[in-house]
Amino acid sequence: MTLRPVGSEDGMQLRKRRHIDVCLHGPVEYETVTTGFEDYRLPYNALTQTSLSRLELGTEFLGKRLSAPLLIGAMTGGAELSGIINRNLATAAHRLGVGMMLGSQRIMFDNDAVARSFAVRDIAPDVLLIGNVGLAQLSEPVVPALERALDHVGADALAVHTNPLQEAMQRDGDTDFTGSIDRLRTVAATLRKPVMLKEVGHGIGATAAAELVDCPLAAVDVAGAGGTSWARVEQLVRYGEIRSPALAEWGIPTAQALLEVRRTLPGVALVASGGIRTGMDAAKALAMGADVVAVARPLLAPAIESADAVVEWLQHFIGELRVCLHGCGAADLAALRRAGVQPADS
Repeated sequence: MTLRPVGSEDGMQLRKRRHIDVCLHGPVEYETVTTGFEDYRLPYNALTQTSLSRLELGTEFLGKRLSAPLLIGAMTGGAELSGIINRNLATAAHRLGVGMMLGSQRIMFDNDAVARSFAVRDIAPDVLLIGNVGLAQLSEPVVPALERALDHVGADALAVHTNPLQEAMQRDGDTDFTGSIDRLRTVAATLRKPVMLKEVGHGIGATAAAELVDCPLAAVDVAGAGGTSWARVEQLVRYGEIRSPALAEWGIPTAQALLEVRRTLPGVALVASGGIRTGMDAAKALAMGADVVAVARPLLAPAIESADAVVEWLQHFIGELRVCLHGCGAADLAALRRAGVQPADS
């Protein structure tokens, strides 16, 4: 497949649309790196004392009640198609009682016209809605514009995405991350909403987590490697091909990232994302210490089709998760975490 490269003159809105096109049709998944969840298995209990229909998947996250430990991951915003996608995702989140992260809202700072592509509160008034901005753009001077953007969409919290590798692959990307940890600490302490730090699919590991020990974050999304490689996406958007394959395969596998961050930040809520594709993936992640999981790219095509298609995909996913709890004898998420995981080769 040939993908047309995008030049800087196309503007941010066209690049957002190209992100969608590439993620739908391009070879954006890691080819040599896996999530690492295949190295673990849930303990199976043939004498489970649970009832499948009475399992409790509900949980609290960032001050909101979720019917299942699941977030629709950050995807898009700023393009016309983004509005359709976000509204179908939000409708599904509302129907199922799960949370939703918006795509980067940086484009809203200078362009009021694109705000409608993020507007979902009218159809999802009660869902946990998490806004989004890049760490490279985060500073005290942008806080007023950021707060306006969050208030405009009715966000309950803010996700700050750190993506140095993605930005380095992007034409005219933001590549100066000096002082970003201090700026994150300051903004997290002053913003009027809970702040979560997330990667975009290359992983937060022990080294990065150690820098966050005294940072007043409400949560961390490890967003590990094994699913969509944004270093791959950006090369396809920029060149129409992969010119640096080693960089496209660089990252910390999701399972490794989850374990490292949980050990380093034992009291911080964790999201596991990055290649979470099945209920079994989710069950393993939750058993290994995640508070919730997030899914993004598998929902992109359904979200273009309809809200019903998103609901159907998520119901199947949640159904698999329920079976996993039932099969290992866990009546709720706390019991699943007590059950833990075992090495696959044991």
